[in-house]
Amino acid sequence: MDEKYYLKIGRAADLKDKRERGLYRFLEMFTGLLSLLVLFLSVLLSYKLPVLVAFFIILFDIYWLLRTVYFAFYLRAGYSQMKKNEEEDWIKKLELLGVPRNGINIPSWKNIYHLIILPMYRESFEIVESTFKCLLNTDYPKERMIIVLACEEADKENAKEIALKIKEKYGDIFYKLLITCHPMGLVGELAGHGANDAWATQKAKELIIDPLNIPYENIIVSSFDIDACVYPKYFSCLTYYYLTVDKPLRTSYQPIPLYLNNVWQSPPLSRVFSFSSTFWHTMNQERPEKLITFSSHSMPFKALNEVGFKQKNVVSDDSRIFWQCFFEYDGDYKVQPMYYPISMDANCAETFLKTLKNIYKQQKRWAYGVGEVPFFIFASLKDKKISLQKKFAMGFELVEGHVSWAISSILIFALGWLPLYLGGNEFAQSLVSYNLPKITSIILTITMSSLIISIWVSMLLLPPKPVNYGRFKYILMGFEWILIPFVMIFFSALPALHAQMHWVFGKYMGFWVTPKIRKNEK
Repeated sequence: MDEKYYLKIGRAADLKDKRERGLYRFLEMFTGLLSLLVLFLSVLLSYKLPVLVAFFIILFDIYWLLRTVYFAFYLRAGYSQMKKNEEEDWIKKLELLGVPRNGINIPSWKNIYHLIILPMYRESFEIVESTFKCLLNTDYPKERMIIVLACEEADKENAKEIALKIKEKYGDIFYKLLITCHPMGLVGELAGHGANDAWATQKAKELIIDPLNIPYENIIVSSFDIDACVYPKYFSCLTYYYLTVDKPLRTSYQPIPLYLNNVWQSPPLSRVFSFSSTFWHTMNQERPEKLITFSSHSMPFKALNEVGFKQKNVVSDDSRIFWQCFFEYDGDYKVQPMYYPISMDANCAETFLKTLKNIYKQQKRWAYGVGEVPFFIFASLKDKKISLQKKFAMGFELVEGHVSWAISSILIFALGWLPLYLGGNEFAQSLVSYNLPKITSIILTITMSSLIISIWVSMLLLPPKPVNYGRFKYILMGFEWILIPFVMIFFSALPALHAQMHWVFGKYMGFWVTPKIRKNEK
């Protein structure tokens, strides 16, 4: 048996040993059960021990106030560094770099190739071409860029038509442009982004990289969503980080995802949700020790090849590839924040109700990444070379993050008033009961006031306003942030809890592709 067979686990059923399968199945349920336990105790103790719960609510609200202020500083710092990196002349910095001294034997940055994987499924030609136009506008030499348009057999007719147009318009511009078609129904695969990405990367290795004898350490692979529009200096910035960080072959590189491609045409709820996601990832750039790969990201091709490419049997392939590498190299793997943006689509459908449905489904798919918890704990039990301290720190962050995602907003905005309704007459006549709503209201008001920084940053991030919108649109977009409590409960906490219940009851999800809709604007 492969010594690290556990790195290919998608779910409990993939394990052959009965005891291991039982343990993994319990770990799949663990986070969801923990979230349910906290919610249940909140209700029970509000009835049995209302005074204790009232004090807990006040302390919890204060904790979230301090945490919000703490994150606001991170948001401002991350945004400032991003703007600085956007203005930096990375090509000039590369020219001045000289011979890298980080263990990679590369005489010049011009020997670095970028392998760019673009999985597509049912997108329009306009969306696919917009991504290619952005690649064309980057400052990195095109003769060092290998593009793979990864199509799906399940979308064969649409993909064939688009691929022919792309090949005709862009086939001679880049060093190589490869069109792949991922077959349906391959054994052991879960149809989705990860399986298509892995297929495309393997084909690039077989048909381009190995025949041309390109050294693996000279290749950086970027896995992008098809709507991902890179900013002009993305690849020069990425190359500089690759050639200057400590242990570049043990590092992934994470840009800041901005959901701005269609932000003006998106409904208010979608904008608030998109900016909230953007801000979260911007803040996380300031916490590299807690950073894992998300959505579009880049990594060494050598590392990707050594771990056997992305897993083909998971939904959350973007985070799983980090954990694959982390355990493959016994904890000697990290993520380097790039502080550089990449723009993608906000969730927008043909109708408002369908947009709401899609936002919920997209958030549930993201939250389904709670499946990394059993993978992490099980792999930690198997890998004895990683320190217990490191395992505990990363494991606690992983579990706490998913539990907080599912229940914190509910505790703050909904269950905080339970002692008043369940505490009985004795509690209702107490001083604590009288002051609880006043104190919590004051704390939550101060917490919400921190949104001023979020509003300010969101206005700075906005792309140029289409001429068919008046200036009043800016004011409306500022007031949209009053929706944040609604968004946090119904389009963040509930879908996260829903995703956890999929694992609790063994109702495993497939990969849901977010539809990409862009309306014409002037």
